Amino acid sequence: MPDLKMPDINNVLIAGNVTAEPSLRKTTSGIQVANFYIASNRKYRDNSGIWRENVCHVGVVAWHKLAEVCMTTLKSGSSILVDGELQSRSWKTDDGSTKSVVEIRARRIQFLEQGAPKDIEEMTSIDDEEKGELPASKESPQTQFQQIEPTEFDFGYQNLKM
Repeated sequence: MPDLKMPDINNVLIAGNVTAEPSLRKTTSGIQVANFYIASNRKYRDNSGIWRENVCHVGVVAWHKLAEVCMTTLKSGSSILVDGELQSRSWKTDDGSTKSVVEIRARRIQFLEQGAPKDIEEMTSIDDEEKGELPASKESPQTQFQQIEPTEFDFGYQNLKM
């Protein structure tokens, strides 16, 4: 059988509500990281025709200026749309056991609340971060993230009622 190359596709698009206040930390090199969870609801009819609801809780990680914007904008209950990719990580706990998690690494977050920024996109690519080619901290904020008007890029969920 010939060798087949699978495409490298890892993309997630999910809408939900923030379940608790985001937490902010900094790496040893000073890069900001925000962690939070969202709850995404799915409504469906069961076999007897009764409407049911399934809730999926998903962890989200935002880096750099996107983390800073999340900390100043998000609160428990905020409605957002997250575009990113799945990432897995594992760590050792204090008692020596290994924990692992799969979460979304946000590339773009659209805030669905009125009065919030419409769409914030992290301009540092994931590949650049992995290669250690991070933007200099003295660059203007516009080079690290930008606000995009809905006419330029529109997820189509501005009037979504959660």
